[in-house]
Amino acid sequence: MERRGPSVEPREIMQEGDARVRITWADGRVCSFDAPKLRRACPCAGCVNEWTGQRTLRPETISDALTIGDIEIVGRYALNFRWSDGHSTGIYSFRYLRELCEKQESDE
Repeated sequence: MERRGPSVEPREIMQEGDARVRITWADGRVCSFDAPKLRRACPCAGCVNEWTGQRTLRPETISDALTIGDIEIVGRYALNFRWSDGHSTGIYSFRYLRELCEKQESDE
């Protein structure tokens, strides 16, 4: 089977301090995510309406001082973050994280 597009498999996942996470992808691209921005992009049902896809989380409710308590690998496809605000239900697929990475780079 031929793969198309960017690799969505991380080679390394590294927490940088308590407020950033860096992912090095299999294709060599490196992305560094700020904890508050990543939390504001949470894909869970509590933050996004499952039927409409509309974001229900109000970004202003997430503190800029938010930190990452723990990062857990979910199977072979995602990460789960335990945030300092107590939230921990978001499952961030590697594909979603790669999309966030590319969006972040295009916004810079």
